[in-house]
Amino acid sequence: MPSPADDQALVADLARASLSLGGAAEPERDCWRVVHRHVHGMLPSEYDIREVPEELYLAVLAACRAQL
Repeated sequence: MPSPADDQALVADLARASLSLGGAAEPERDCWRVVHRHVHGMLPSEYDIREVPEELYLAVLAACRAQL
């Protein structure tokens, strides 16, 4: 079964969304936030520690950094 990280359109959409959250100031945080929203249906609250798929997060982070 293919991983969501293999879906290049999804990764690109999430990378663009992460850039819209805070520009490029904190790409690690913003990428994690958009992947969290994708997986759990909402942005994380201050103390939300639910996990996100690491492979998808890393793919989104790499795509975000490539756009900077």
